[in-house]
Amino acid sequence: WRSSATCKPWQSGRFLPRVWERCQPPSRKGISTTVGQGQQVGMREKQVLEDLEVPLARRETETLFQEQPQAGNQYLEDALLRSYLKTHLPRKVLEEVNRDLERFGNRLLTEIKPLGWECELNPPVFRQYDAWGRRVDHIVTCSAWGRMKEIAAEEGLIAEAYERRYSNWSRLHQAVKLYLFSSSSGGFNCPLAMTDGAAKVIESLGIPRSLKNAFDHLTSRDPKKFWTSGQWMTERRGGSDVANGTETVARKQPDGTYRLYGFKWFTSAADSDVTLTLARVADAEGKVKQGSSGLSLFFLKVRDEEGKLNSIQVQRLKDKLGTRQMATAELWLDGAKAELISAEGRGVASISNMLNITRIHNVIGAVASMRRMISLSRDYARRRVAFGKLLKDHPLHMQTIARMEVQTRGAFLLLMEIVRLLGLVETNMASEQDQLLLRLLIPVAKLYTGKQASAVVVEAMESFGGQGYMEDTGLPVIVRDTLVLSIWEGTTNILSLDVLRSLTKSQGQVMAAFFSAVQQKLELASSTAKLEPAVKQTRDAISSLAQFTQAAGSKGAVTMELAARDFSYTLARIYAGALLIEHAARPDASSTDIAAARRWCNQELCPVATELENSSYEAEEALVDGALVYEGSPACGSRL
Repeated sequence: WRSSATCKPWQSGRFLPRVWERCQPPSRKGISTTVGQGQQVGMREKQVLEDLEVPLARRETETLFQEQPQAGNQYLEDALLRSYLKTHLPRKVLEEVNRDLERFGNRLLTEIKPLGWECELNPPVFRQYDAWGRRVDHIVTCSAWGRMKEIAAEEGLIAEAYERRYSNWSRLHQAVKLYLFSSSSGGFNCPLAMTDGAAKVIESLGIPRSLKNAFDHLTSRDPKKFWTSGQWMTERRGGSDVANGTETVARKQPDGTYRLYGFKWFTSAADSDVTLTLARVADAEGKVKQGSSGLSLFFLKVRDEEGKLNSIQVQRLKDKLGTRQMATAELWLDGAKAELISAEGRGVASISNMLNITRIHNVIGAVASMRRMISLSRDYARRRVAFGKLLKDHPLHMQTIARMEVQTRGAFLLLMEIVRLLGLVETNMASEQDQLLLRLLIPVAKLYTGKQASAVVVEAMESFGGQGYMEDTGLPVIVRDTLVLSIWEGTTNILSLDVLRSLTKSQGQVMAAFFSAVQQKLELASSTAKLEPAVKQTRDAISSLAQFTQAAGSKGAVTMELAARDFSYTLARIYAGALLIEHAARPDASSTDIAAARRWCNQELCPVATELENSSYEAEEALVDGALVYEGSPACGSRL
């Protein structure tokens, strides 16, 4: 939610209006919505209706009288988060983390949210030339954006994961802070994702001497030393298909460095200090190797010691649907000085660590946006009166929010599971099953939560009625920024195919790990009678999934590709269901924990088995798909 504080002026000198000026309830005609005062609410609503009978001339000057929803300390109001930490963290770690998160929650409320709104109202501006016609390619960002960078360092939003003060729980601590920070960050969560990814790549390379300084800057808590990183992969021929879409060429120099030449079509956080990027090394004759085996990974500083761009030209800033707070640009690399940091031809393998981290950040953003919108929706339901009673007293309205809540809980526990596993891997405490699970669950969680978030935030926006569509409420900002999450870091279909690759590369071991982990979680609930229906539904889904994998194995590659999306959804639903059941089987679990598990498991947990029975994955169906899509299209004439 956005702050009601007065924002800073635009660069043009025109002052911005107060964000909530048009939405503040009038001092004398507001509706009291204190819980339990239903009679008083009814009287005041009657008064509102009488007020509407005043002459039109007066009504035109009236201010809209609806109370805006308020969110308090996000950490203290997040019951699921707090119960999860209480269950999993060691006592001493929990005490310290709890203090830190409560303090951080207050800082979010008082300082960070107002800055995030300033970032939204003052997006970056590209100034290509100075007043005298000299090309400067200057991306101008607002002061709030710079302050966000300082806060990120002060709070250790990257450092926390690499200092490992809490051993394997450090990564989870970091993820929780990012989860709280995300929806108030004014888009700064995106450069932090890439910064975390860059630090992870450097660490995975053993922190070479040449990159030690960069690693220290990327993981610093000192605002004066902290660097952010970009991730320049997308070129004109596409995004995910880097093997065939990367045209940038790297030419080796006598001093051992390289000069990069190429066009980067979509570079997020173009104002970052450094970046990682892919390019093809040219041989002595200037030839390059095509395909993924011809790609190498490079590190470069965006600017030199004098602050000048490193032989980089900014073509323009992207005009995006959302994430407008962040500068995303098209860049020409015209001899940019860079350092080769992977083995030649091993760029894709080397950058995979970065992609895993940024995909986890994508999940963080998805869950955070869902939680944010539900928090506002439920508070609004306590304030808004319609048809004689508060929204919270309309059963259908509460059912709608409750359904969103169940989706958010499943997504949250899936996120926590991934970062828990990552923490184990990073501290060499992970079993082989843990490692296999992490490989499988990262793409599964990214693709599924991206879709969940899009659906939940749009539904939540509807819960505000027309106000949800008003820009100055801040709600459309959350919706726009959320919609990108199913696209960034791999679309749903691309990641579904990545899930299949994990099966192939592990020779099926990831599925064995998946089944084993789910069964272990279900066994914990075997003595909880109220969870018996959910446990049975999940076990039935596991059985159906096992039958599908056996049947599909004999049908060939086309069947598995057509089933890839439904297969990935099945994995997400079954595993999230098992996590909800595990959480609800705790001795101190609440009735709502049990309700959430049961409601989650009431949905279709194994859609891939259902669609297999419907013959949806047969080769003939793929032909019908094409006919349905292109019927009447000039591309195919009138033929089916």
